[in-house]
Amino acid sequence: MTPSAKLADSVEVVSLGCRLNIAESERIRSLLANENDIVVVNSCAVTSEAVRQTRQAIRRARRARPEARLLVTGCAADIERSQLAHMPEVDGLVPNADKLDPRAWNVPPAPVPVLPGRTRAFVAVQNGCDHACTFCVIPRGRGPSRSLTIPQILREVERHMDRGAPEIVLTGVDVTSWGHDLADKPKLGRLVRAILDEFPALTRLRMSSLDGVEIDEELFELFAEESRLMPHLHLSLQHGHDLILKRMKRRHLRADALSLVENLRARRPDIAIGADLIAGFPTEDETMHEANLSIIRELRIVHGHIFPYSPRPGTPAARMPQVEKPVIKRRAAQLREQVSALRAEWLASLLGRPLCVLSEADGTGYSPDFARVAVPEGTQAGSIVNITPGKLEDGLLR
Repeated sequence: MTPSAKLADSVEVVSLGCRLNIAESERIRSLLANENDIVVVNSCAVTSEAVRQTRQAIRRARRARPEARLLVTGCAADIERSQLAHMPEVDGLVPNADKLDPRAWNVPPAPVPVLPGRTRAFVAVQNGCDHACTFCVIPRGRGPSRSLTIPQILREVERHMDRGAPEIVLTGVDVTSWGHDLADKPKLGRLVRAILDEFPALTRLRMSSLDGVEIDEELFELFAEESRLMPHLHLSLQHGHDLILKRMKRRHLRADALSLVENLRARRPDIAIGADLIAGFPTEDETMHEANLSIIRELRIVHGHIFPYSPRPGTPAARMPQVEKPVIKRRAAQLREQVSALRAEWLASLLGRPLCVLSEADGTGYSPDFARVAVPEGTQAGSIVNITPGKLEDGLLR
């Protein structure tokens, strides 16, 4: 969960889940800039744990702001509508599809300002998903895939550039499907090149989670050669065993991921790899779990998001033979341990090397490959500083 964002102590937006939610929360903040005493929980429903955290956030927000109007939007507001509507803390639900429409909040339509906020500006280039992964409910909360056009995205990037954002992050539900619904069906690489060409002053462009099977040749070349495209690739991988991938209804196999990363590293050795992985998917046996562990090692995953599998009602995976919860918990812990070990080795390899670090407000910042680095006291948030770390403490380069 990301920290809540307050505006003049009257509007508070609590954002849970994905980076797309973060981008949308910033827009909601702007829409409600002239309102009073409102709390919005922008919810997540990707797992049962995410729904539990949504309920916790609602109760916490109500305790903190007992007199405020509390509204819930996001995926859980659609997928878990009945459950949330019956919570006494909730004053109303805003459908996920309508949350960027001023009419849904009963505010007059007007140009939406980009308010001061994050050092990294999240730009949603796409929403929704046309795929049918057997474990996922998000298409029910987000609808079919739909893309902004290149001119629309360039205008949004320009708005953030005008307010001095040093880094742009492209995000969406299924970012690599961007363009499939547009008239000429452009690939994502064309969009990335258009942004870099249009804004030569933009020094840092970062991608959020990508489906490796849809990384087109132009985007591959940009990752390999363009220094302004950050050397940080986060794959929507999900598993390391082919049979589980098929049962998930993913569109790639293990070999596809290995080949992609091998070819990228041959061209850009400094690229840091992240991935989403699910532990304990239905029918997973110990051999399949070992394949999950080994792909972490083979890809050298240093930014790992590990999700213990939890059945989502109405999904095909919920009807498959389930793995026992203690086994899922143990396997998730083993996956996290493997990522942690590789991450520690990777961070240690960065000692003594000069890094360009984008500083945050908490006294740390991010290198291009998304390593967390301590910045000197008094460093202004949003500035880029050169730091050569000399030690590693609790996962933080100093």
